Amino acid sequence: MGTAIQKFTFWLSEHPLIIGFRWSHTQSWGSTWSFLFTSITAYITLSIFLHLVLVLFRRRRPVPLGPIPAIHSLAMALISFTIFVGILFSAGAEIRDTRWFWRRSKTPLQWLLCFPLGTRPSGRVFFWSYAFYLSRFLHLFRTFFSILRRRKLSFFQLFNQSILVCMSFLWLEFSQSFQVLAILSTTLVHSVVYGYRFWTAIGLRSACFPFVVNCQILLLACNLVCHFGVLSLHFMKGGCNGIGAWVFNSVLNAAILLLFLNFYVKVHLRKRMVAVIENESTAHSCSGDSMRGIVVEAAVGVLLGQHDHKEMKGGRTFLCLPSTNRSAI
Repeated sequence: MGTAIQKFTFWLSEHPLIIGFRWSHTQSWGSTWSFLFTSITAYITLSIFLHLVLVLFRRRRPVPLGPIPAIHSLAMALISFTIFVGILFSAGAEIRDTRWFWRRSKTPLQWLLCFPLGTRPSGRVFFWSYAFYLSRFLHLFRTFFSILRRRKLSFFQLFNQSILVCMSFLWLEFSQSFQVLAILSTTLVHSVVYGYRFWTAIGLRSACFPFVVNCQILLLACNLVCHFGVLSLHFMKGGCNGIGAWVFNSVLNAAILLLFLNFYVKVHLRKRMVAVIENESTAHSCSGDSMRGIVVEAAVGVLLGQHDHKEMKGGRTFLCLPSTNRSAI
């Protein structure tokens, strides 16, 4: 057992490729500004083009994708979990090896929030930050799945995905503080969310509440608390590395948060209006006399490209809940 743990630790935090990693414009794939802007432009252009093609051909039915979305969800869940475990082990090893340098001025938690000035993008933590940056490009496929299945193109989805790619690039380019906790929380949530998507994609029962949206709210709240921590440490501990990139990151996160809250409020108002109308009409039978169908607009799925409920005709979703619990929606 001990040997297995040692091997596991070696491959995740002590391998020479991980220890010797260095973010470089000449050695790291996708590490240039031109690549960043070109890839984001290509992503937006291809999304708009795909949407216009479906509109011009007036295709009303979803394009059949077979098991591709399920395979993508499973792959993203495994990749996210691997990055989570890898950066967790690497952060622990990095704290152990460099604590002598900053232990008089910081605690390990403070180091996770606020890198010392002069930190270079090299070593274990930045290897997994680079892996996270590359994984962001795999997340972009969710947008294409959304367009093909729902024939809808969301500005919020394009903006959110593009900004997340840009932010992960800035983490590496400027050795930005806060990125370790951000990657830990994000990959943990992604591994759970994509695992849930795979669960529902293969036909298993979904949750009776907006599972993915709640996970995203939890992630946003965690990031907000960490941002306040970075700001306080920057003024109390003599400065954090990459604070300029952090300010830009904070502005983008604030924009995403405002768009998210705006969309979330609109969705819940729409749900209440539909529920009131439905209460006045004949309820749809769902799975027995004790169950009622409540018609809910499939708008939550547009949010961050997360389509976790099954489509029905007319672009709507039938969410099955007990009739006694209608007030909870």
